[in-house]
Amino acid sequence: MRGYEYVSVDYKKREVFVVGFGTSEHREIIDDYAARGYRYVDSIITEIDGNARIRKIDLVFEKDA
Repeated sequence: MRGYEYVSVDYKKREVFVVGFGTSEHREIIDDYAARGYRYVDSIITEIDGNARIRKIDLVFEKDA
């Protein structure tokens, strides 16, 4: 049986969608979970703003229980 973990990443407080800017927060989270034995599965957009910018995602991880 597999267990799943969901981690929310909130981009609301940052203007990360202007050309030339970005964030690496998701990479740090993925690396941290990998070090703990989890496998990255996917990301799910959970919130967008009125200009179609992604404001919140869930990162999905799995691990054999």
